Amino acid sequence: MKKLLQEYENKQPEIVFHWKDRETEAEGWTVINSLRGGAAGGGTRMRKGLDKNEVLSLAKTMEIKFSVCGPPIGGAKSGINFDPADPRKQGVLKRWFQAVSPLLKNYYGTGGDMNVDQRTEVIPITQTYGVTHPQEGVFQGHFNTDEHEKNIRINQLKQGVSKQVDTSIFLPNAEQSYTVGDLITGYGVAEAVKHYYGIYGGELAGKKAIVQGFGNVGGAAAFYLAAMGVKIVGIIDRTGGIIEPEGISFERLKELYATREGNALKAEDMLSFEAVNEQIWNVGAQIFAPCAASRLVTQKQVEQMIAGGLEVITSGANVPFADEAIFFGPIMEYTDKHVSIIPDFISNCGMARVFAYLMQPEAKIEDEAIFNDVSQTIKQALQDVYSKNNNPIHLSQTAFEIALEKLI
Repeated sequence: MKKLLQEYENKQPEIVFHWKDRETEAEGWTVINSLRGGAAGGGTRMRKGLDKNEVLSLAKTMEIKFSVCGPPIGGAKSGINFDPADPRKQGVLKRWFQAVSPLLKNYYGTGGDMNVDQRTEVIPITQTYGVTHPQEGVFQGHFNTDEHEKNIRINQLKQGVSKQVDTSIFLPNAEQSYTVGDLITGYGVAEAVKHYYGIYGGELAGKKAIVQGFGNVGGAAAFYLAAMGVKIVGIIDRTGGIIEPEGISFERLKELYATREGNALKAEDMLSFEAVNEQIWNVGAQIFAPCAASRLVTQKQVEQMIAGGLEVITSGANVPFADEAIFFGPIMEYTDKHVSIIPDFISNCGMARVFAYLMQPEAKIEDEAIFNDVSQTIKQALQDVYSKNNNPIHLSQTAFEIALEKLI
């Protein structure tokens, strides 16, 4: 696996588009790892301090993800080094999407990502520059559909991603509205845990979980895990967190999700970030769901969780470990030898799979059909890993081997 991984990591991307904003200090990159199948896909993120290497690693991650969820296209990513809290953000995004619109028209498909919203930013801004949908390039480059069929499937995408979820079993709160795009990634993160125990053995209900990050992904993952009977014993967010060793009640968890401030946890009894970061890794949990930014999880934190009985990690974040390596660095390798890591390209493939599902001819735009398709895609990926390695350790190594054999 390491030889395959090194070959994959060292291969230069086909296209690197570099942009500097004419009006601000913003700088951005689109990295297209390959035009496998004639196109490439990957979201657009913004954060202060982002660099080209981060975008490159995420583009390569996307290509591996597509080997699981489809369609069989290349991986890409866009990243803008700019503070998303800056009031000039909208102007930066408009100039960015104007610059990359030729790529989006012909062979690159994008979506929302960290600090960039699909529904309120990506779609309306790209439309002003003649892009029918942010995934238009995938239809043009990969599916090569005629104009009529392309418009039908793009309409499916528009309807499906922004569809209001109205099936009660998928709703965190009946009083609030949620779209498929709001919930599906966190749902997949939780479903990965369910399928892990279903395939490798063990009772899910009653397990304890720590969740890192409480935005759309972490909040939804916590809700769906709790709905399965998992006890959420700790939440750590960027401004603080909550620790309840016996588990946060299901009703309170739903309330916390509904009363977030923006995408952040908000509660009167929140511990400071420093306090929760000091305590949470020793609280004792079998499940860990890192759903915040990339490259945050340290070796010490992993060791503390393992000592507390950690069994499985399901990641909502891409590349969650604080390694310098693009993928399989020393922290991840150490962890993979001691517990089960469901790799990010399986556990958080929900949104990518929704895109692939809705690109199919005559896709059913129904809650149950969309959510079940994501669940079954994750289940099949884990079943493929189990067929090659039924030992719960080295799970990620095995998953990488399967993916890389398809790509190299």
